[in-house]
Amino acid sequence: MKRVWERLRLYCKTLHPVGLAFALVFFTWSMSPSLLPRAWYLQGVATGISLAMGYGVGVTVAWMIRKCGVEPQWSDRTKKIGWRVLLAAAVILVPTFLVLGSWWQQIVRDLVEAPRTNQANYLLVLMISLGIWFILLEAGRGLRFTTNKLTAVALRFVPLEAAKVGSLIVIFALGIFIVNGALYNGLIAFANWSFSGADHETPDGIEQPMIAERSGSPMSAEAWDSLGQEGRTFMGSGPTAAEISALTGREAKQPIRVYAGRESSDSINGVAERVVDELERTGGLDRGTLAVVTTTGRGWVNEDVASAFEYVEGGDTAIASMQYSFLPSPLAFIADRETPMIAGRALFNAVYAKWIDLPVETRPELVVFGESLGSYGGQAAFAGAQDMMTRVDGALWVGTPNFTAQWQEITDSRDSGSKEILPVIDGGRAIRFAGDPEDLELKSDWDDDRIVYWQHASDPITWWSFDLLLNKPDWLKEPLGRDVDPGMTWVPLVTFWQVTLDMVFSADVPSGHGHNYGEDAADMWAKILHPEAWTSADTDKLRALLTTNLEPTK
Repeated sequence: MKRVWERLRLYCKTLHPVGLAFALVFFTWSMSPSLLPRAWYLQGVATGISLAMGYGVGVTVAWMIRKCGVEPQWSDRTKKIGWRVLLAAAVILVPTFLVLGSWWQQIVRDLVEAPRTNQANYLLVLMISLGIWFILLEAGRGLRFTTNKLTAVALRFVPLEAAKVGSLIVIFALGIFIVNGALYNGLIAFANWSFSGADHETPDGIEQPMIAERSGSPMSAEAWDSLGQEGRTFMGSGPTAAEISALTGREAKQPIRVYAGRESSDSINGVAERVVDELERTGGLDRGTLAVVTTTGRGWVNEDVASAFEYVEGGDTAIASMQYSFLPSPLAFIADRETPMIAGRALFNAVYAKWIDLPVETRPELVVFGESLGSYGGQAAFAGAQDMMTRVDGALWVGTPNFTAQWQEITDSRDSGSKEILPVIDGGRAIRFAGDPEDLELKSDWDDDRIVYWQHASDPITWWSFDLLLNKPDWLKEPLGRDVDPGMTWVPLVTFWQVTLDMVFSADVPSGHGHNYGEDAADMWAKILHPEAWTSADTDKLRALLTTNLEPTK
């Protein structure tokens, strides 16, 4: 044990006091609240990363001061006092902010209606954060060591300054190769291949449909096994005509759902064409309303949003969708943003080409919807807001990621005085944003062709951006949303990692918060589609129904 303590003491001597002082400040900042409650182990990760960043900032500041020619010569007594002050500050601040952090997290849990947790778990945050900090610190030192070694080798051939620059270029190029080069592409290809095996599983309670209105049925050209796990779930779920009639008291049709899996064709365009073939087979182009849906990652469609659409339209609907990847949504969100856009354009353009050729007086209303990566990919089918309003009769974009170009352009064009979390566009004439159904109620008239962006103020998927590293966004300058802790503030570097880790369990909060979009879909579709026979009482009944699990279609 004595040997361990001696090694620890020697290691601590290698740490820079200015770096440690900054690390302590960043530690206190990391405990502040963000959008969603964090599990204690995620708080440990966020704090560990913050410690490493704070230490790096402190060391960099000290280096810059030395480069400016300022090198104070402190006496041994002054150094000892400095270390004691730093230690005393740590002894006071660390436990204080661990307690405050756990208290702030309970407040956030109350705001998003999540159950409270045991605050004692926060005692483990310090251990995890120190471990993360150590790993990142040693990784940085290893990178510096490698750079110095490369510089030493280069000195045999070129002058010192050229050797330093050359070694940095080599390290930078290697990083680009890993992050965005052949190795990256290879890893994505390997991930697609490895996850494709799990795509053949079918969730419990989901059975092959036996009706012609579903892809994957015995009457369909799309084999049940080819639809992928999420495709089978979507085709094996949803309301029947009888269930819709039971809710509305009016005659209903059996909703049509068509779908094609990624393995059904060698290309995404080929998959889209197979979806169109299914639309024609099922008579989907003869229905009252046709919806084109871009999925997330492995082909997921929000069942509440899809079912609400079918209920509101009395089953006189067809939904066209497809799988374009084997990657789970979190991995696709980080690693593959090109494929969702390709798929969104391919599917919409294939359906639109058939739809536009139909007689104007008989063709169905055309709407689009998608959630998360589905919203991101689906909007790629349009050149801009005006193009969207021209080509579709309605849209519901749910939990749109911050990096979506369409969303950014529309949000940035908001009317003066409106907030980033709830922009008002041209007075709400065609496009409206909502966190809750009542947000759709504006004083101005709403055109018949209605586009809704449904986004929660506490959804980190919508608000996460690399800009958070160094820039304070408008949504943190303005009054915060109803379910966001008023104590949330922007801190350079720290807030970015807090929101990043908020995304991990962003859907594991009650409906109406974070990235969990559920029963409010009833209100959203009722406002977008505004069918004549639909009443507010129907909306209330549908909301109640969506809070329960819908039985799979047999």
